[in-house]
Amino acid sequence: MTPSNDPIRINRYLSEKGLATRKEADVLISAGNVLINGKKAVLGQKVTNSDTVEIQNRPAKKYSYFVYNKPRGITTHPEKNTKDIVSVLTKSKSEKIPKLFPVGRLDKDSSGLIILTNDGRVTDKLLNPRFYHEKEYKVTVNKEITPKMMAKLAKGVRLGDGTLTRPAHVKKNGPKQFTIIITEGKNRQIRRMCEVVGFHVVTLERIRIMNLVIGNLKEGALAPIANEDLVPFLATLGIQ
Repeated sequence: MTPSNDPIRINRYLSEKGLATRKEADVLISAGNVLINGKKAVLGQKVTNSDTVEIQNRPAKKYSYFVYNKPRGITTHPEKNTKDIVSVLTKSKSEKIPKLFPVGRLDKDSSGLIILTNDGRVTDKLLNPRFYHEKEYKVTVNKEITPKMMAKLAKGVRLGDGTLTRPAHVKKNGPKQFTIIITEGKNRQIRRMCEVVGFHVVTLERIRIMNLVIGNLKEGALAPIANEDLVPFLATLGIQ
């Protein structure tokens, strides 16, 4: 394994390589399981492209990956006076499920696909906009769609905070419904984009994340990601 040309902290290096989260890396380092040039690494140590990094005696960890069809009215993370995904699943599932966390957010008023896992390596690899991973949504708005509106969304719009959204792929499905594919995930981005062009979102459903599609997964259902989908998903993220 060879780090980047610029010196970076060893925990960041292991995280960027998809070998451990930064917290997991710190645990491995503290346990003496990370070697730099044959010597035990210390917390905060930096590495360069002239260094050789190794992980030894790493405890085996079983990772779990699920897809969940989030209903409207449920938050992805705990908030005051709301129901969140993990608490709802914990109460509703009679069988034991592994301790999971949702990757990313899907606002309370939206529904659809979200990934749950216990693998912290997925988070940055999936959510960091520099990787341009596709997310697809089905959107219903409050009035009839116009070609001008679709063209603006496809080109990118200037949000209220001054940021310009990336070009998106949009397709009209009906008088008031369209699908949109984006490669970033700003807070309530699609709702804000529609407001800029004079439309209000009535319903918003995420139907795809990269190669993972919602398909026939029922609302409120949790399902393990099938191996034929999981292998290319992790490979695209650079996780082994």
